[in-house]
Amino acid sequence: MDGDLALDLRRQAGGRGAWLHPEPSCLDKAERRRAFARALRVPDPLDTDTLRRDLEQLVHRSTGPGPSRAGLD
Repeated sequence: MDGDLALDLRRQAGGRGAWLHPEPSCLDKAERRRAFARALRVPDPLDTDTLRRDLEQLVHRSTGPGPSRAGLD
């Protein structure tokens, strides 16, 4: 994937993966802690721009245009 992170909602992509709650605040925390590089065992920081955009679209579809709700399934 060339250093890009992507959502795998069907959990079918090959290779290593990392769990993430579908909340933008959880993505923020994972970025601050550099959790993706550690979980995926890569030496370099990973680009989270695409992941953030996809996650925000997922949350928006799940909750509508209003505020995000906690505990999405």
